[in-house]
Amino acid sequence: MTGIVKEDERSKFGYELDVTDLEVIGESQDYPITPKEHGTDFLMDNRHLWLRSRKQVAIQQIRNAIIYATYEFFEKNGFIKFDSPILSGNAAEDSTELFETDYFGQLAYLSQSGQLYLEAGAMALGRVFDFGPVFRAEKSKTRRHLTEFWMMDAEYSFLSHEESLDLQEAYVKALIQGVIDRAPQALETLERDVDALKRYIAEPFKRVAYDDAITLLQEHEADKDTDYEHIEHGDDFGSPHETWISNYFGVPTFVVNYPASFKAFYMKPVPGNPERVLCADLLAPEGYGEIIGGSMREDNYDALVAKMDELGMDKSEYEFYLDLRKYGSVPHGGFGIGIERMVTFVAGTKHIREAIPFPRMLHRLHP
Repeated sequence: MTGIVKEDERSKFGYELDVTDLEVIGESQDYPITPKEHGTDFLMDNRHLWLRSRKQVAIQQIRNAIIYATYEFFEKNGFIKFDSPILSGNAAEDSTELFETDYFGQLAYLSQSGQLYLEAGAMALGRVFDFGPVFRAEKSKTRRHLTEFWMMDAEYSFLSHEESLDLQEAYVKALIQGVIDRAPQALETLERDVDALKRYIAEPFKRVAYDDAITLLQEHEADKDTDYEHIEHGDDFGSPHETWISNYFGVPTFVVNYPASFKAFYMKPVPGNPERVLCADLLAPEGYGEIIGGSMREDNYDALVAKMDELGMDKSEYEFYLDLRKYGSVPHGGFGIGIERMVTFVAGTKHIREAIPFPRMLHRLHP
């Protein structure tokens, strides 16, 4: 299409194109997606075409800006890109959520996280990160879960727990700023509240201990505007609890020092309180829930072996991981962020399936 762009106050965009020539390059016959309302299943069946819509284009532009800002942030902060394998012989997280595959007669798994391998990188290089697809065989149908998604994991040596939280906060703020700088038109298309995003950058994130968060939830559970179930100390949060906590504080909120009973074996205990671990989940406001999980790692060989024995784990599957302590270790920690959850939060969309070009969910393998 060729023409002259003219300013016009009557136009939604402030300008109109006075067309002088039109050339048809490729015809589209009976295009399946029409201006009428379509159901989600229909749109997902035609995801390869749905991606052309203005809203879906805007979401992918935001995804691109977040990925770009990720590489930029870690480059500026002295991190080295360190690639971890997708095929693995052991579990990084919950072994019940693994996709299994045959590897020339051996049992192998699709990676849940690059963390265990990144710790080897941190011992060699100091600060490392990776970015790639990970897989969780979760039979979940919630708006926050995918079976395949893209994860950024970072590991670093000689940072304290508080310094780790500072780094995570700076990273999330850099991602939000990166979208505002690189994809302003996309935010406008999605009618995202940019003032709210700017406030999340300007204000410090809240930090609250797990036990204090539980007490707060108990104190407010009878309020008329709450819809979460009663929770006791030692229980894990459900989505309604996470939503209430982040909305209560109004900014992204770190919940720190969870019970060791439902956290990963490699997390370092809180000094003087072995029932709690030095970890944090970052909860996004507006109902978006957890977007980051991180912790300090147990760097003492004997302590890590004792924890694995307590949990009945097969140490032979983690020989290389134990070697990282056996042959010299240093205080270190790390965190991971699911890029799709961050995209959903920044874009202000309702479901995570729109945050990735071709989502894989419990009953979705095509297209």
